[in-house]
Amino acid sequence: MANHQKDFLFVLIKSLSKSEKRQFKIFASRLETSSNTKFIELFNILDKSEVYDEKLILKSGIIKKVQLSNLKSYLYKQILVSIRLNIPSQNIRYQLREQIDFAAILYNKGLYKQSLKILDKTKILALENDEKLMAYEIVEFEKLIESQYITRSIQGRADELVVQAKELNYRNTISSKLSNLSLQLYGIMLKTGYVKSDEEYKYIDDYFHKHISKFDEKKFGFREKYWFYNANLWRSFLVQDFLSCYKYSLKWVTLFYDNPSMIHLNPVFFLKGNHYLLESLYMLKYKSKFKKYLELLEDTIKDSHFPVNDNIASLSFLYVYNNKLNYHILEGTFAESEYLIPEVLSKLKIHTDHLDEHHEMLFYYKFASIYFGNEKYAECIFYLEKIINNKNLSMREDLMCFARILCLIAHYELGKDYYLENQLKNTYKFLIKMNDLHEVQKEIIKFLKNLNSIYPTDIKKEFVKMRARFIELEKNTYEKRAFLYLDIISWLESKIENRKISTIIKEKAKLINR
Repeated sequence: MANHQKDFLFVLIKSLSKSEKRQFKIFASRLETSSNTKFIELFNILDKSEVYDEKLILKSGIIKKVQLSNLKSYLYKQILVSIRLNIPSQNIRYQLREQIDFAAILYNKGLYKQSLKILDKTKILALENDEKLMAYEIVEFEKLIESQYITRSIQGRADELVVQAKELNYRNTISSKLSNLSLQLYGIMLKTGYVKSDEEYKYIDDYFHKHISKFDEKKFGFREKYWFYNANLWRSFLVQDFLSCYKYSLKWVTLFYDNPSMIHLNPVFFLKGNHYLLESLYMLKYKSKFKKYLELLEDTIKDSHFPVNDNIASLSFLYVYNNKLNYHILEGTFAESEYLIPEVLSKLKIHTDHLDEHHEMLFYYKFASIYFGNEKYAECIFYLEKIINNKNLSMREDLMCFARILCLIAHYELGKDYYLENQLKNTYKFLIKMNDLHEVQKEIIKFLKNLNSIYPTDIKKEFVKMRARFIELEKNTYEKRAFLYLDIISWLESKIENRKISTIIKEKAKLINR
């Protein structure tokens, strides 16, 4: 789990590969006369340490406490400079930035014509790779130079730059507005989850159309289309229009496959689009397409041309394994999926500094769902309590709610009546506090609360009544989200028919032949 209290310098050093450490030491040796300088010694101490220990550093005698902060800052900067000098040349953004820096050097030397030549070539490369922000920066730089050094070799040069600046500014403004809208909708999703009422639906819908109505998709380039699909996707998620989620996430992913160079240039956007496509298919229970796009994603990531760095490796792990677990949950193959849990836990340790608590808690909820499906209720409760007891999880309150609900049912299955009553009270208080007490939650709590007072001979009748009640609730737009987290109907059917829940879900999965 990511721990933001760790020392930033220590985390940076631990993230370095062997080749990056070797490159840094070569780079550092050029800066000083001796490799035994203080900042290299500090680097070596931190590199060998398992945890950050300031006492160990001071005990080494390389520096006094009052000087440590400055030395750490200096070392941090030099590591970044070293990495910057060794970035692979195929990274387009770094190439563009480097060429702009070269043009600035030439400009400062008064070599205007040479500077303009570099800028013109760099602008063409930026436009070819849809880097409109950098292209706009270049045009503004060209305007600055032309205002001091008028080249008469090109007629209408000033007009040409003004037109380019206006066009790029217009397109960048569209991208900025769409990305702002997307981010705001995403923030609402993280905080409150799906809409809960007609009033919330209307608010989101009005808010969205107010910001999106002036845009014409037909005039969009790659980046504008990307943000347009992104914004539409988050609106669709919020209002629980999962067909629309599928539509726009598919457009998002297809956009990248139609422009393969953009996969290399924007791998994070590509990965996220695939994850949302798979999430949409999971919600629609569209197994065949889910499997198809999951395998396609894995093949693309394994391709030798796909970019590799720490961030991409962490996101690839997150999205691939999250959806591998989802596929097993979708099919009801809980026993077959247990092997993934130790794999995920092992990889979580590797990627601990690149993933936040929210994503780790999502994994725990999926582990709990798998153990519940396998009727391993103690293991299920173990992971649910990790979520429930997490005091830092302020996002996705819906995840916290359903972790508590599932924990209640798992306690009931274990026959832990002495825990159940206390759990019921705590869960009810939590849901009221979170303002998230829907009919599904109310019915589950009321049902579990009354079970102990029902005669054993009447329990099956109560299960039948509750099943009918939940089938009706599942048709309600604002209640159906509960069934995405917790297949309460299949659980009730397993109790009614005295069969395993995994068997029930497998049979349903076969009937939904999509």
